[in-house]
Amino acid sequence: MMRFVQVLLACAALVSLQAAETPADRGKRLVNEALQALGGDAFSHMRDRLESGRVFTFYRSEITGLSLAKIYTRYASAPASGKLRLRERESFLSQSPGRPETSAVLFTEDGAWDLTYRGAQPLDDQRYQTFLDTTERNIFYILRCRLSEPGLEFYWQSTDVFENHPVEIVDITDAANQTVTVTFDQDTKLPMRQVYRRRNPQFKDFDTEVTMFANYHAAGHGVEWPTNIRRERNGDKIFEMYSDTVEVDKNLTDDLFSIPVKMKVLPKPK
Repeated sequence: MMRFVQVLLACAALVSLQAAETPADRGKRLVNEALQALGGDAFSHMRDRLESGRVFTFYRSEITGLSLAKIYTRYASAPASGKLRLRERESFLSQSPGRPETSAVLFTEDGAWDLTYRGAQPLDDQRYQTFLDTTERNIFYILRCRLSEPGLEFYWQSTDVFENHPVEIVDITDAANQTVTVTFDQDTKLPMRQVYRRRNPQFKDFDTEVTMFANYHAAGHGVEWPTNIRRERNGDKIFEMYSDTVEVDKNLTDDLFSIPVKMKVLPKPK
């Protein structure tokens, strides 16, 4: 009986504490809990990451491509103000033994290039801008690189159920008034889903970008990372990755994140 009373008192205290929280306080608490669930300091100081697996691309939810891929990511140690704080190389592999790279896409703080046997061809401006938008509003990039950013605000929206899991929904808004809405698992505290709206430069309306995260696994050094990532645009699936392995702090070398000295640089497509 005494134990039962203690549990009731603890629950009452928790309910009272949550009732006293403002939506801003609760939003900030939930984001901080997610950071701790992902690895806390180990996640915040993660230097690089290697994801290896299968990448699917879609058009109108129909598969248009399947590749074996490695995605290399390295965070900037001293990023320039206003610049992207990471570099990423999407490396596509041959099916032949040894899995040599057949092509790659390189994203840096200054631009992006397709790397093939022909040379390095700059990506068009809109494709690079889409990468910037997608990265800067990604919840993992926000947690790793943007939490101390001036003007970043958190607002708890509601409690709900998503894919049979009780969840907490939080709006994260930056100084430019751009908002990403993130769904956190109430039990594990990990991100499950994020949604934001992005202006479509062609039609001058807005695209709704949705990303789902699932099957978290230990990536080393105390960091957790999702091995299944799926993206949708306006309700249509556009990308999915199933990672066989995810590893962090691999001391990835500079050559992975720069154009080879001897590679020809091609003109940007018109």
